[in-house]
Amino acid sequence: MDDKRKILIVEDEHKIARFLELELKYEGYEVDIANNGRDGLEKGKNDDISLIILDLMLPGLSGIEVCRRIRQTSGVPIIMLTAKDDISDKVTGLDIGADDYMTKPFAVEELLARIRVLLKRKYVPKNKEESTILTIGKLKLYKNNYKVEYDNENIELTKKEFELLEIMMINKNIVMSREKILDKVWGYDYFGDTNIIDVYIRYLRSKIDQKYNVGFIETVRGVGYIIRD
Repeated sequence: MDDKRKILIVEDEHKIARFLELELKYEGYEVDIANNGRDGLEKGKNDDISLIILDLMLPGLSGIEVCRRIRQTSGVPIIMLTAKDDISDKVTGLDIGADDYMTKPFAVEELLARIRVLLKRKYVPKNKEESTILTIGKLKLYKNNYKVEYDNENIELTKKEFELLEIMMINKNIVMSREKILDKVWGYDYFGDTNIIDVYIRYLRSKIDQKYNVGFIETVRGVGYIIRD
């Protein structure tokens, strides 16, 4: 690991921010801190930031809005922290571009593990020989620009919806368990409820299967999901 990677902590609770700073520095990371949303947004735009730990409830500008604005120009990994533990909060955070989500209180060892996975994933180059366009019937997914079309009509998907559809299309005609989907889309160290997969499958069905009266996504009871060609 490059021990010069810089992590930005955006957290208004000074004790938590200081605790995280000490733990991260002990692990060899450089650390910067912002105690409100607006400062976090400005610092988060810097190219030297390798990962952002972003609290949801912030003064000045909410964590959701900070994440949304950063995602307009940057793909820097973002882990959201919050005291809330509702599935809708998780979906909101992931929908607007967060890569992972942790609920307070949390074990710092778990946070460090998730940081390592996200940093490793960011720096692993994709197989250049891999096809950049996936097709099933009239459904097309363009990997390079996060674009999805059905019969040449654009389909608006969130980041996680796109990633879920992508991994299922790569594995078309193969049954994927919820655990495998979590591994591929959220990372093996995601310890959240697998019910979040069902939520996103419903979103995809609403935007594709139900809208265009097709049946690409099938439920395999007791196992998981499959997308058929």
